[in-house]
Amino acid sequence: MLATAFLLLGAALNGVTAHYTFPRVQNGFDWQYVRRADNFQSNGFVADVNSQQIRCFQNIHSPAQATLNVTAGSTVTYYSNQAIFHPGPMSFYMARVPDGQDINSWKGEGAVWFKIYHEQPTFGSSLKWSSEGKSAFPVTIPRCIRPGYYLLRAEHIALHSASTPGGAQFYISCAQLAVTGGGSTDPPNKVSFPGAYKANDPGIQINIYYPVPTSYKNPGPSVFSC
Repeated sequence: MLATAFLLLGAALNGVTAHYTFPRVQNGFDWQYVRRADNFQSNGFVADVNSQQIRCFQNIHSPAQATLNVTAGSTVTYYSNQAIFHPGPMSFYMARVPDGQDINSWKGEGAVWFKIYHEQPTFGSSLKWSSEGKSAFPVTIPRCIRPGYYLLRAEHIALHSASTPGGAQFYISCAQLAVTGGGSTDPPNKVSFPGAYKANDPGIQINIYYPVPTSYKNPGPSVFSC
C-alpha cells in the first residue's frame, strides 16, 4: 500500500510540474511587465475557448506592475516558468490600446487582436514542435505597426489530450508594451478572445498520436507581416 501511495503521489506531482505559466518578458522579474494570470500559483490551464480567460487568463482584470518600452522591429523574449513539457504550437498576438485609453485598465475586448507568430510542427513518425523543452521564446514586434501601447499575448496550446472537445490545454498570459518607432500600418484580420477559436477547430480538436497527422492548421487568423 505504501508503494502504491508513493506512485500516486509521484503521478500527481508529475501532473503539476508538467504545467507552466508565462510570467516574464525580457530581463524583468515575474509579473513585472506581464499581467498576473490566474494560474500564477497553480500552473493550470484554460480548457474552454469560450471563457473570458482565453484572452489573458484573468477572471478579474489587473494591470502589470509596469509597461515595457520596446522599438518596432525589435525582438521581445517571453519566458515560461519552466520548460514546456507538452507538444503543441506556440503563438503570439498583439492588440493596440486605443488612443486616449489607459493600458492599465484596458481589457482587450472586441476584435482587436492580430497574430504575429505561430509555430508549425515537423512531420514524420510523430508531430514535433520546436517549443517543446524550451522556456525562452523570442518574437519580433512588426516594424511597420503604429507606435502606441499594446498588449502582447503569449499562447501555448498543449495537444496531448486534444482528441475530444475541451481536451486541448491553453497556457496564456499578456504583457504590456509601449511600442516606439514603427510606421502607420493597422493590421487587418483582427479577432476577438473569446471568439477567435471554436472547440472543434482542426488545430484544437486533434489526435496527434494515431493516425499520425500529415498536416496541421493553426487555429485563428493568418500571421500578419509588414
